Amino acid sequence: MPKPIVVVPARLAATRLPGKPLADIGGQPMIVHVWQRATAAAIGPVLVATDSAEIAAVVTEAGGVAILTAPDHPSGSDRVFAALEAFDPGRRHDIVINLQGDLPLIEPALIAAAILPLHEPAADLATLAAPLRDEAERHNPDVVKVGGPALPSGHLMAQIFCREPVGGFPLYHHIGVYAYRRAALERFVALPPSPRERRDRLEQLRALDNGMRIDVALVEAPVFGVDTPADLERARALLRQR
Repeated sequence: MPKPIVVVPARLAATRLPGKPLADIGGQPMIVHVWQRATAAAIGPVLVATDSAEIAAVVTEAGGVAILTAPDHPSGSDRVFAALEAFDPGRRHDIVINLQGDLPLIEPALIAAAILPLHEPAADLATLAAPLRDEAERHNPDVVKVGGPALPSGHLMAQIFCREPVGGFPLYHHIGVYAYRRAALERFVALPPSPRERRDRLEQLRALDNGMRIDVALVEAPVFGVDTPADLERARALLRQR
């Protein structure tokens, strides 16, 4: 049986919302909300990978496990891998979920759903997507889109990730939750950024450009992420409504 682990990369370097992981939402730091939801998914241990002693402290105080990593990792995936190697040198965990630390309202079931496409042995990693809601979202470069052929399982096999709409396949709103086979993550972080990755600022293109297969589980709706002060206020309001 697979043995998943969830790793949440978190750092204080956000420019649009400084100190984002520590932003208060309903009396708790945002990173604690994300940790709680990952724990509620009940698919394996949950780590927060961070270069900040302050983030580590609030996670530990809440009852979680935080792994301090170097401050100069070039990407969240590198930070996830470093924390994984420190926590699990014996390689007990063979599936690694990279869960972004700015998704404080994500449903635990969606975290678990990210693993489902890896039941296909040929898939190296998996992710999530939802239908695009309107034309404005379709043409919004801040909304990453994914497209590819449908599989018998109902999942997609990703052929393109893009910011601007392109032809060839129906496009979906990509949700930045990834489930890697451990060997695939190890290979991924050892690869240099690809030209398309640099051009479009989409890390997942590195995997496609190096022949790695990404399968996509489709869910009903996008996940709300916090990137700006306005997003933070909306997250607070949504939590109050719930």
